[in-house]
Amino acid sequence: MAYNKVQFQKGLSEPEFDRPYGTEEQCRVVVIAARWPNGFVCPECGRQQQSIIKSRGLFQCSDCRRQTSLIAGTIFAATKIKLRLWFRALSHITQSKQGISSIELGRRLGVRQKTAWSIKHKLQQVMLERDARKRLTGRVEIDDAYLGGERTGGKRGRGAAGKTPFVAAVQTTQTGKPVSIKLRRVDGFTGEALTAFATKSLDPACEVVSDGRTYRSMSSKHTQHYLAEFEYRFNHRLDLKAMIPRLTWASVRTPPMPYQLLKSAEVYA
Repeated sequence: MAYNKVQFQKGLSEPEFDRPYGTEEQCRVVVIAARWPNGFVCPECGRQQQSIIKSRGLFQCSDCRRQTSLIAGTIFAATKIKLRLWFRALSHITQSKQGISSIELGRRLGVRQKTAWSIKHKLQQVMLERDARKRLTGRVEIDDAYLGGERTGGKRGRGAAGKTPFVAAVQTTQTGKPVSIKLRRVDGFTGEALTAFATKSLDPACEVVSDGRTYRSMSSKHTQHYLAEFEYRFNHRLDLKAMIPRLTWASVRTPPMPYQLLKSAEVYA
């Protein structure tokens, strides 16, 4: 059997994780560096002089006196969960080959399943927005696919209840080796929907190849979040250790998404 360098990556071990992310203060330092790599910048006036209100953990601009927290305006906004648990969640989600359920994530973090679900979906939102603007180029294999299986006694085929349509596109080498993927939920396999997908996701000069159909079982309401997680892990599979720094950088640049909005949203990209 040929050696698979992706499959046999060591990834990030527990001791390796603890060295940069083991304490709350370490995680706070990492977020500061990701959000303000060149030093604090006031979101109100853009000045850099600041003081720290230690009792509340806030930064105060020395010019306009605006006070802001480290996580305001980011995907972490208003969280009551420690940053070190967010980073541990990042580790579990990115380093697990098959992903991790919110139930298992909650068990590992020591939080309720509802809390773990919220953390997981917010991080999936980061993944979704991070790669949304990237287009596939060169040779692209594209297919219509469904999430959800057959229901007993129900209609079969494309119109069957419980199936969520999505488009799967894979950028490959000329020999067919996968490079990166795009997975996007669509309303249906109409010319309008496929044109919209192609406009956002494919380079106009790419070579498109089409094939058959696949089925998977998954809740349809939050399909795009699950697809985004799989897509992100696949597209960054060659460097597992870099996923956490990359997602940290993206997380502090992703707007807040309150739980109620996250729960009710049917996300498309």
